[in-house]
Amino acid sequence: MKMTIDEINACSREQFVERLGTIFEYSPWVAASVYHAIPFANIEALHAAMINVVRESRVEAIVDLFRAHPDLGTRLAVGEYSAKEQHGAGLNQLSAEEYERFYGLNQTYVRTFGFPFIFAVRGKAKEDILAAMETRIWNSSSEEAEQALLEIEKISGFRLRELLVD
Repeated sequence: MKMTIDEINACSREQFVERLGTIFEYSPWVAASVYHAIPFANIEALHAAMINVVRESRVEAIVDLFRAHPDLGTRLAVGEYSAKEQHGAGLNQLSAEEYERFYGLNQTYVRTFGFPFIFAVRGKAKEDILAAMETRIWNSSSEEAEQALLEIEKISGFRLRELLVD
């Protein structure tokens, strides 16, 4: 059931983190870090505050956030949001050949950048995701870190709008 921004603003710190802690993959510290800024005028203000916390964090915390994301197309258990998003992109129905392609690109990506490939898969097909992986593998480390942050911004925005209503 969706909550309103007023209901979120009325939460205790514990309730706030419980409800919003999974918006950023296995990183409830983001929600905990913005609680002090209640009340938020709307979803966009809440999201902007959360993104600001991430962008102002130590490099190590950002890399940990990156590493909390699952490989796309993995057959391992992933978080509820990730599972739903990957399912919507058809990543749960990969042929053996497609799975091997995703697996190989994921391994190369992690070796190159030190964290999993992050992509907002909502509304995308597996072909779009593969094309992005094949293109982004050639980015510099700084370009890819910035792109990963942009993707996390999209992903968290989708998740907040799924959970809340203004």
